[in-house]
Amino acid sequence: MGDAKKLSSLDASFLYLETPEMPMHVGSMAIFRLPQGYKGDFFEEFKAMLASRLHIAPILKARLQKAPLDIDHPSWVEDDQFDIDRHIFRASLPEPRDRATLERIVGWMHAKLLNRARPLWEFYVFEGMKDNEIGLYSKMHHACIDGGAGAALTSMIYDLTPVPRQVDPPGAKKVAPEPRDIAANLIDAYQQLWTQPFEAAAAAQKTIELPRSGKSDLGSILFDNAMFQIESAVKFAGSMPTVLKSLSDVVAKAADPKSRESLQAMSSPPTILNKAISSERSFAGTSISLSRAKALAKASGGKLNDVVLALASGVVRRYLISQGALPNKSLTAGVPISLREEGNAESNNQVFGMICSIATDIEDPKKRLQTIIAQSTKSKEMSHPLRALMPQVSNISLLGAPILVQILALLYSRSDLSNVLPPATNITVSNVPGPRQTLYAAGAELLHIFPVSISTHGVALNITVQSYRDQLDFGFIVGANIIPHVQVMCDMLPLEFDALEAAFAPPPADIKGAAE
Repeated sequence: MGDAKKLSSLDASFLYLETPEMPMHVGSMAIFRLPQGYKGDFFEEFKAMLASRLHIAPILKARLQKAPLDIDHPSWVEDDQFDIDRHIFRASLPEPRDRATLERIVGWMHAKLLNRARPLWEFYVFEGMKDNEIGLYSKMHHACIDGGAGAALTSMIYDLTPVPRQVDPPGAKKVAPEPRDIAANLIDAYQQLWTQPFEAAAAAQKTIELPRSGKSDLGSILFDNAMFQIESAVKFAGSMPTVLKSLSDVVAKAADPKSRESLQAMSSPPTILNKAISSERSFAGTSISLSRAKALAKASGGKLNDVVLALASGVVRRYLISQGALPNKSLTAGVPISLREEGNAESNNQVFGMICSIATDIEDPKKRLQTIIAQSTKSKEMSHPLRALMPQVSNISLLGAPILVQILALLYSRSDLSNVLPPATNITVSNVPGPRQTLYAAGAELLHIFPVSISTHGVALNITVQSYRDQLDFGFIVGANIIPHVQVMCDMLPLEFDALEAAFAPPPADIKGAAE
């Protein structure tokens, strides 16, 4: 991996917010089918294949190196004691060895913290399932990956044919530029910064890179932080026109009466889903047709994301009604939005989010989806000015902040404040686009890839969707003290999908006329 690479503020925040009750890793439950007559050892073949490709994703061999006293963000350094046998395990699945059993075990395993002394990922292979299937549960800390980077890792692990492709061996490591050359470039940039401040800084924000010690002693940490602050100041100066325009747009939105109405719709009512969670998880997955979901989006005049939100809304509404706990005011969903540019496969987080009302106060499924389409459009308009600001504020670094944030996160967790404070949002709903073509791993066909995401204090339910081939794979994860068996909610999703399709189906007369 080369020299130490300090985590951004956004990446590091997932470490600071982690508590025993609130692990901050994401994962998936993949289902494979072995070819007929397979006689090999899938676990060993999969492990060997992955070992040969580790250099494609250096983050897989990187461990954390903490700063002294946590005065600054930790860094990624190459683990000189890396052992793949500490990361890929052959797991046992008890009878009846079906998907329901696998889901229960995945929920239990997802509640366990990753070992920070090693690279922050683990794979568990479950063999001997019914119908010649293989289960693969994987988890990786959110500090080193988001949904976009996860899709990039997917392309590293999987192949387009049953025969694994040949991957070129790792090349020679890049030679770092000499500090003298960097210093010379810095002086030139510094002189230009005063003569043409915005133009020079705009160019420098992509090219300036001051020397780092890469060491973990206190003096080196202070030196590296000083270099980072200088870089940040130059980059911020270059982005000042963009920042000022974004701030102007935010002020204009806030002054608009219609925007204030949208903000009121984004306020979240307290529900039974918005409580402190335990250190246990309940997980379940289900699938629906992607082409049918897209047809529904087209018929409703919305987008696929709107259909996903409507399905989540309908499922949550059904569940809360069954518990006699549906509030009069509509629930809201926190929706992550990727900032990752096309082709960017860096293993880090490039994301922010918006809050959207999901119309759980509306009984009619057709009107509910139409309302969600209107509300999501307003939420996007409200959040749009903030998109340009996120790259500027996502990497703010203050000495001493890491230990302070960790103390505050622990206090929040132990005090059960989420039981009394109003929730920022009621549920989390995320849609991650995936490949349309069939994928394989070590010769086995990938059938499903159900996301397993994060449940937090105050927002116990997370519904994440991954598209693959012509299907949408839904993963429901929740604190088990809130919903002991989330399969009950998961089973409601196909029913809600049928109800939405029926609501937007053409009248019988139109169907008859089309047939004639």
